[in-house]
Order: sequence, then structure tokens, then C-alpha cells
Amino acid sequence: MSHRKTRLPGFGLSLGITVFTLSLLVLIPLSALVTQSAELSLGGMWHALADRRVLAAFRVSFSTAFAAAFTNVLLGLVVAWVLVRYPLPFKRSFDALIDLPFALPTAVAGIVLTTLYAPNGWLGQFFTDWGIRIAFTPLGIVVALIFIGLPFVVRTVEPVLQELDRQQEEASTSLGASRWQTFYRVLLPPLVPAILTGFSLAFARGLGEYGSVIFIAGNMPMKSEIVPLLIVTKLEQYDYAGATVIALASLVVAFIMLLVVNGLQHWTRQRTGQD
Repeated sequence: MSHRKTRLPGFGLSLGITVFTLSLLVLIPLSALVTQSAELSLGGMWHALADRRVLAAFRVSFSTAFAAAFTNVLLGLVVAWVLVRYPLPFKRSFDALIDLPFALPTAVAGIVLTTLYAPNGWLGQFFTDWGIRIAFTPLGIVVALIFIGLPFVVRTVEPVLQELDRQQEEASTSLGASRWQTFYRVLLPPLVPAILTGFSLAFARGLGEYGSVIFIAGNMPMKSEIVPLLIVTKLEQYDYAGATVIALASLVVAFIMLLVVNGLQHWTRQRTGQD
């Protein structure tokens, strides 16, 4: 009996290149981050992380990233639905604009958003009349993160919407289900994994965003200072150990939250498959 090969040709070489690339770009930098943080004792790490300014920066970064990602889920679902289900004039041009935050330099995006939403800006002046200040506040950070995170949700939800069988919607309607019931029971379950993926991507991008945020945030310690800016400030003060400790803590918390989201994705897929 001849031996049947189960691996694809070139599998060993491809695996080696993959491991080498991941080690060079991911594992080695992360190991260096942990090694640099190890210069401080556990007490020193705790002292660095327990500082009021550091805790305030974490609170601002995580709260604004979560708020922006949640808003992007709602807006991205609507935008993807319109792009897939409705014939629009200049649809291709509108669809191309969704990817603009990917191509636009983040610093340029930050300057443009600050110009628009400043108290005397084109849009900010109208909100100022209502007593709402956007630029140089945490709300401005949320606006910037919504801008750069929206494409992640749209591009993950859009392919799933295109593959949905419309006959199931028609069958649901013919059985007397309302539009809301059809959406909740027929359309939403297969969309949940894509929505969670878009949320996790937008959330992770928001945590690490720097260029589009520093201009509109105002960068006031204890109020609108984000973690990436605090890390840069520590580096400028030659506090390399403190900067790496903050970066490592941000990485660990972000990894835990992404792991939770991925677990929810897996649970949702299993439940959808069982149903």
C-alpha cells in the first residue's frame, strides 16, 4: 500500500517562513517589552501603574475606545446594509470613501477633525451654541476613533450581508413575522460573529491610535490624556522602564479583552450552528 501524503507541497518551507516572520515582527518585540519592564521590581511596577495620572489615562483610552467601537457597530451595520441592499447613485464612489481612513495619514485626519470640531470650526460652532464642546475633550477622542474605526465594521459585515439568503427573509415575512422579528431572528444571528469581529478590530485600533487623537484630544492630564501619549511623554523624560510597564499593561488588558471577544465569537458560531 502506497503512503498517501497529507501535507501540501512546500508546507515545511511555508511554515518556517511564517514562524520566522511572526518571531521577527511580533514575538521578539514583545519579548523585548517584557524584558525592559523586568528592570523594575513588582513594587516598582505597581507604583508606576497605580499613579493617578496613569490610571486616568487608562480610563480615558479604554472608555473612549469602547464607546467608539460600540458606535461603529451601530453605524457600520447601517452603512453596510445600505451599500448591500439599496441601489444608490455613485455607489462605487461612496463605497470607496469608506476606506478613506485606511489611506489617509492619521495626523492629517486629526488636523482635519480638529479644524471641523473646534469651538470656532465649521461643525463645532453649532455644537457650541448648544453647550456641547467636542474638540479638546474626551468626546473629541470618540469622534476621531469613530472616524478611523468605521471601515473595520463595514468591511467585516458587508460580505456576510451579501451572502445571506433573501429567501429566508421572504419566508419569515410570509409566515407573518414583522420586520423587527425578521431582523432579530433571521438576519442578526449570522451577523453576530462579523459584528464582534468588527467591534474587536475597531476597539483594538482605538486603543493604540495616536496620530488622529492627539490634536483633537487637548491632551490634558487627568482629563483627556490617552495612554499612547503618556508612553511618549515617559520616553521623552527618559523613563524607559515606566513607559514599557505602561505599554505592557495596556497590551495585557487589550489582549484579555480581545480574547473575551474571540471567545464570544466562537460561542456564537457554535450556537448558530446548533440552531
